[in-house]
Amino acid sequence: MGETTAEPATGSTAETDRNPGRWRAVVAWTGVTAWGTWALVRLADGDRLPLIGVPAAPLLALTPYVAAAVPVPIVVALLLRRWRAAVVAGVVAAGLLSAVVPRALGGDQPAARGPVVRVLTANLLFGEADPARLVELVRETGADVLSLQELRPEAVERYEKAGLTALLPHKALDPRWGAAGSGLYSRHPLRALPSLPRTQMAMPQAEITLPGGRRIEVTAVHPVPPISSESFRDWKRDLKALPDARPEAVASAPAGSSANQPVRILAGDFNATLDHANLRGVLDRGYADAADRAGAGLVPTWGTTEPRPRITIDHILADSRCAVTKVEVHDLPGSDHRALFAELRLP
Repeated sequence: MGETTAEPATGSTAETDRNPGRWRAVVAWTGVTAWGTWALVRLADGDRLPLIGVPAAPLLALTPYVAAAVPVPIVVALLLRRWRAAVVAGVVAAGLLSAVVPRALGGDQPAARGPVVRVLTANLLFGEADPARLVELVRETGADVLSLQELRPEAVERYEKAGLTALLPHKALDPRWGAAGSGLYSRHPLRALPSLPRTQMAMPQAEITLPGGRRIEVTAVHPVPPISSESFRDWKRDLKALPDARPEAVASAPAGSSANQPVRILAGDFNATLDHANLRGVLDRGYADAADRAGAGLVPTWGTTEPRPRITIDHILADSRCAVTKVEVHDLPGSDHRALFAELRLP
């Protein structure tokens, strides 16, 4: 009986052995590339870059979600035994997490010893937010200043009839149709300042005199969302037009000619998160984000009523010399935004 010889398998054994390894490498490095590209765009200030700025702006608002999922490419690379890919994925993770995690940790507070100012801001969704709840929030928080966005003319009467002016009798309003109106209400006397020029949305400003004579300048902020080429340009321009809070800039302003320089505060719907370089550019002009400083910088303020990603686009930015003693986020029935409250101690 003759010896039988096994038929050779189709293709070489070496090639068969190589294929699984090649595909494991492709899968591992695809994950690293995806997260790495996002990290590169974020850390390179993607919304300021030519060519990619327009599509990058709305996507960058999702960076906290991408950072939360950053273990995925690391785990995949480890499971596939692609050690170099795992190391690079770890570097990517460190970059993304370093940009996001500090918002949940809070920061050092300056040694401010001035009076306390309580600021509340709310986007009203075309003036449809519940009047009773808004007035209740003013009462609960003891707000000294209220910044309102999407304030329609007919909504002013509804909010004031609900008792808003009984708590905050002083006002500087620019109500408009659609989403373009904004307004400021104050517990203390105010003087309306010129609105920011050439903005698509109303951005009224006011100087408020506190008990004891200290003054603050507050701007109701609401640039257009950067969702098209045209609105992206307007969004960048509007953020750049916001007043500078650095002492030398305040001193050089016509309203700041006296020795008692006002402290500047910006409050509203910025249509931007701290992952946007254009918003961080505003911070570079002498501001601190109250929620970020208090460790609440990842609490979402928009998208909480719909099945969509929830993001943090409402902000209270105060002179960086202010201490932040409290930050709260409150649901506001009738609006797709949540109200944001901050208690600030002035320098």
